[in-house]
Amino acid sequence: MGPELTVLILAALVQVVTFVIYAIPANLELGAGYTLSARDRAPTRQMSDRTARLGRAMNNMFEALILFGIASLAIQTTDQSTTYTALLAWVFMAARIAYVPAYAYGLRPGRSIIWAVGFGATVLMLIAALF
Repeated sequence: MGPELTVLILAALVQVVTFVIYAIPANLELGAGYTLSARDRAPTRQMSDRTARLGRAMNNMFEALILFGIASLAIQTTDQSTTYTALLAWVFMAARIAYVPAYAYGLRPGRSIIWAVGFGATVLMLIAALF
């Protein structure tokens, strides 16, 4: 397995951890009545700002994984892995790890800069896969 796929799997595990650190406080704050329901209505309780930000960070990771997954799989299946693409994958990973606490604590503009670094690494990997 190439480094890009290794990072993809590790990124998926970061997503699992992000889900857990969001789900626990969200369940506590919203209550079992809402979280076990079909969620047809808005919750009667509100989540704290930090918990809501963790939820948005989790959703953002799902979005980031789509493009990064495409880049990783394209590079791996076409046997185009290089030191450059491996480095970009690790930059993506570092950015995604840093992104969750940056978002949770509302760091501005740090969160956006971290996001841009990870997104940029993914775009460069996609471009590298074309050549």
